Amino acid sequence: MPEHVLAALFLAAKDLAGIVLDQRERRWRRRINDTLAGKTLGILGLGTIGAELASKAAGLEMRVIGTRRGGASVPHVERVYGPDGTADVLGQSDFVVLLLPSTRETRGLIEAKALASMRPNAWLLNFARGDLVVEADLAAAVATRRIAGAVLDVFTEEPLPQSSPLWTTPGIVIFPHVGGLHPRRDELVAGLWVENLRRFAAGEPLLQVVDRARGY
Repeated sequence: MPEHVLAALFLAAKDLAGIVLDQRERRWRRRINDTLAGKTLGILGLGTIGAELASKAAGLEMRVIGTRRGGASVPHVERVYGPDGTADVLGQSDFVVLLLPSTRETRGLIEAKALASMRPNAWLLNFARGDLVVEADLAAAVATRRIAGAVLDVFTEEPLPQSSPLWTTPGIVIFPHVGGLHPRRDELVAGLWVENLRRFAAGEPLLQVVDRARGY
């Protein structure tokens, strides 16, 4: 997942899609692309994946801020806010990455008001759950250049319907829900299941337990 997010960051900052399209048209067009170094990455949801992403982003010399339930510090993150600091993260970030679970509190979190609080040059990257974003509001924000663009890996309906304006809005890049795929995913999941079965039989605490009250 963090590597796919890094790919999205480079795609947004370096206009890689435009370069590929220029090749198709045999068009020689040089670009002066911006740097990731010195930019602010805001991570909404500094869990295990968010913490690993923060480490990799720090290696790119990015400033990292974000939100986490409880607000406990995270290595390589300059400032950690509680969930009530979401607006602060949105307003400071050049790139906002969503890594939140889908819960009653987070569904529809990114809507017109939240998008209006972002910088005009900012990008939204959603690698969490599709229902965190009000898709019509996002399409409108990108179409009107309220924000610079978005890279989306998840959607409220999948596969994304052909009628969705997300497909055709300039500045929005669609990933077909590949962020969490891994060549050894089935093997890793099976290993976790077997280990938890052993722990269950032995009366030991299970790994990666879902908190039903929190919803994840």
